[in-house]
Amino acid sequence: MSGLIAAATSASDKRIAFRRGLTSGTIQRLPGAINPLTAKLIQEIGFEGVYVSGGAFSAGLGLPDIGLTTLTEVVSHSRQIAGVTDLPVLIDADTGFGEPMSAARTVLTAEDAGIAGLHLEDQVNPKRCGHLDGKAIVPTDEMVRRLRAAVTARRDPTFVICARTDAAGINGIDDAIERAKAYADAGADLIFTEALHTEDEFEKFRAAVDIPLLANMTEFGKSQLIPAKTLEDIGYNAVIYPVTTLRLAMGAIERGLREIHATGTQEGQLDQMQTRSRLYELLEYERYNEFDSGIFNFRIEESGS
Repeated sequence: MSGLIAAATSASDKRIAFRRGLTSGTIQRLPGAINPLTAKLIQEIGFEGVYVSGGAFSAGLGLPDIGLTTLTEVVSHSRQIAGVTDLPVLIDADTGFGEPMSAARTVLTAEDAGIAGLHLEDQVNPKRCGHLDGKAIVPTDEMVRRLRAAVTARRDPTFVICARTDAAGINGIDDAIERAKAYADAGADLIFTEALHTEDEFEKFRAAVDIPLLANMTEFGKSQLIPAKTLEDIGYNAVIYPVTTLRLAMGAIERGLREIHATGTQEGQLDQMQTRSRLYELLEYERYNEFDSGIFNFRIEESGS
């Protein structure tokens, strides 16, 4: 009954798989998971990894993405997600939640939580959403110190440390490229350039930087939505869809609640809902029942709902 209750794959094996994926020539697609159940669905459908977005997590708490969440909150949430999936989980660790020593502690805490990797950004602390205007970034040497602290603290050499730069939208793409090179020299395994606008900009960045690159395909932001295959052809190694599942869910929730408010019933929304049987399938109820009928002695009622 391997994999019942928790993922069967060890944290080390997930990290190794993530690193192999980044050098495989096949783009690694990481949709954002807003909860562990979503991560199970991401795995079932066949994606290569799971992403935990700081913006989606803060929104779920009813907070804007302006650096209000803490290391403990983010890692506790991410630990729950990583615990149910055999896929590698990459998390948004903002600026490392403080000074370079805090970034080091963030890496250690994420390692202990079974997470495959994290990204640190070069915004000032506290940060703000990468697709908002009015961002501020730290000098390159300060971000290099942040990264070196993280890399030095890492105990598992397979844990992936990704460096995110927000410089393109502030100082231009040439500064972002120079920063990416400095971050690679500081030990980053992966580079994430936030808020590039066009396919040409993604191509320019790929031509200039020779370590794995991650693209952010978030909706309603600065970037053109480029298909994963096109990004792969350009030479990108990973792509995240950070807030997509939250937006899909909240759109459906709002429509349903408005219909209930207007009509007094959810009857008209049933064809939009995940059925009870599909939820039970995703949760693998039957496997729990098979595990030990002396402990798990419930029965699943067949139902069309």
